[in-house]
Amino acid sequence: MLADDHTILVEAFRKLLEPHFEVVGTVSDGRALLETAPQLKPDVIIVDIGMPLMNGLEAASRLKELIPAVKLIFLTMNEDPDLAVEAIRRGASGYLLKSSAASELIRAIQMSLKAKSYITPKIARGMQRAFINNPGPRARAKTLTPRQREVVQLLAEGKSMKEVADVLNVTPRTVAFHKYRIMEELSLKTTADLIQFAIKSRILVT
Repeated sequence: MLADDHTILVEAFRKLLEPHFEVVGTVSDGRALLETAPQLKPDVIIVDIGMPLMNGLEAASRLKELIPAVKLIFLTMNEDPDLAVEAIRRGASGYLLKSSAASELIRAIQMSLKAKSYITPKIARGMQRAFINNPGPRARAKTLTPRQREVVQLLAEGKSMKEVADVLNVTPRTVAFHKYRIMEELSLKTTADLIQFAIKSRILVT
């Protein structure tokens, strides 16, 4: 299964993989991934980190709870080794860059199906340094509930209260309540502060 919000890339990945594997579905945002994957039950999910509505890291964490056996391979433009370390801590079997060779992606899938991990050499050395510098799990907005993290990402993406409410299937008043509680708990004063918090906490990932 493929999860990426860039349609052209998704189609390119599909054509690359179909001679070797069955592609059971594609989605373009984290919420769709969370809703569709448990129905399709893929063996492997190729997922981008920076996706709208729910980022790939958040979706991956929840998917590992819903489908523990699923293999997750992150394919992203983000070269931050700390982000790669976080992906592995959340259960990823692989981490590749979109600039990696096509053969690397096929190899990563094959290795994941054998219960092995694959990290692109382009980032593996940086990950070693990241592990040494920060051996423990990254603090990731521990004071926030999963629903609050969803609200933070959607607001940080620039959506209005009504748009957030539509995505989450709640009332705008509920969204306003969540925002008020979040701002109060984190001592944030402006929407700009909220966006900065979302980026630093890996809730909004580009």
